[in-house]
Amino acid sequence: MIPGAADAPPEFRSPPRAGEIAILGAGFAGLTAGSLLARSGAAVTIFEKDIAVGGLARTIERNGFRFDLGGHRFHTNNRRVETLFRQALDDDVLEVARSSKIFMNGRYFDYPWRPLGALRGFGVRGAAAIMFYYAAEQLRQYVRPPGISSFEDVIVSRFGRAMFDIFVKEYSEKVWGIKCHRIAAELAEWRIQNLSVGAAVRDALFPRSRGTVRSLARKFLYPPLGIGQVAEGLRRGIEESSRVLTGATVTGVHHSGGGIDSITVREGDRTGRHRADEFLSSIPLNRLVHLLDPKPPEEILAAADRLRFRDLVTVTIMIDRARVTDQSWIYLPERGIPFGRIHEPTNWSAKMAPEGKTLLVTEHFCFRGDDVWNADDEALAGTTIAGLESLGLIRGSEVIDSLVLRVPNAYPIFEIGYDGNRRKICDYLGSFKNLRVIGRGGMFQYFNMDHAMESGIAAADEIMAESTKSRSRRREETVLAEARP
Repeated sequence: MIPGAADAPPEFRSPPRAGEIAILGAGFAGLTAGSLLARSGAAVTIFEKDIAVGGLARTIERNGFRFDLGGHRFHTNNRRVETLFRQALDDDVLEVARSSKIFMNGRYFDYPWRPLGALRGFGVRGAAAIMFYYAAEQLRQYVRPPGISSFEDVIVSRFGRAMFDIFVKEYSEKVWGIKCHRIAAELAEWRIQNLSVGAAVRDALFPRSRGTVRSLARKFLYPPLGIGQVAEGLRRGIEESSRVLTGATVTGVHHSGGGIDSITVREGDRTGRHRADEFLSSIPLNRLVHLLDPKPPEEILAAADRLRFRDLVTVTIMIDRARVTDQSWIYLPERGIPFGRIHEPTNWSAKMAPEGKTLLVTEHFCFRGDDVWNADDEALAGTTIAGLESLGLIRGSEVIDSLVLRVPNAYPIFEIGYDGNRRKICDYLGSFKNLRVIGRGGMFQYFNMDHAMESGIAAADEIMAESTKSRSRRREETVLAEARP
């Protein structure tokens, strides 16, 4: 039995298999790594605490209505990632036109921002003010380059103070729950990449010139039955030769001699040890640190405690109407509106609802334990329906059903100073010769689905390369041994 577990439920022990690889978490990163490793002939076991695979990118079904945990568009410039995505779906993929709006001050504005949209929304005077502050910021930078340390600094330097105040500040603080001057500059680089006023103008006038500006992509790929189709397709491929265990919670990660020996896993009323040769983890980085046995040094535990995640509550409203909007997303920055983003899944695929019906997925950004997280489902649904009515999107009499879901650890929070803590933890974990961290939560990075898949690919490639080197060394040793007189 596990030491100290006198009253613990029955223990199980997974039978060891040569070259076993254990993957903690069945999100896109873990499933991608597992798929490649299983195809290579490795013995893979994936442990997922939820009853379904996909992590944040899974699809929920309720009485014929389907929706994702937040809208998940898939767009990548990586051919290998796209190939894996398509293979998981047997190439049954939709190409969806992207159209997104920001709703503020009673008007809709294009997102990403387009100059003509601002002109229509704010009038000549308002648009001129945006361009004036942009020009003033560019001149200021030319005379005296500013120090860039925060998200706010990056956006202001790129777009000007007026654009930041109007379009960015309120929404960002609603999403992240902290002031923009406390958000690290890296988040802006992840979110907007090469986007600038100049790029937005060129895109508005010459759409084909958008090049590699990811934020301006006009189309994305999507499965007919929701993003969870990809996760299920990857799972099926893995289970042809390996295992994906759901409802399996990792409660301990045991190490000695510079390597991970085993993990403790709880499945229902059974708890036991699972041994492997290699370990990949996509579970939240700060949680992994606290699962280590023996415990890490205090400075590592303290660094883990300084990393925080933003949580999410989705409230989905099923509606007796064929369509409510024509948008991929609608962003709602104003604090008086309880949710921050809406998407209508049937605009992505008609199969996401019964014929003649639709649904709206609203995202309420929060922290576990706050008023939003702790509110009862009926109150959340009522507040959401009232908010949608106030926006003129629905009538209460059209509502068929609702579903509230709480999603912990949805987004890593990039507070200034986070990267020093993250690097300290990753350097420590890097000392374990057979442990790799992958994915958004596992690496504490702002990853989209394709980035998560890339991290899984990179980890799988490393393991397969090391395995190939090891086999070559063994063959060489065998040849040398046989050649000895």
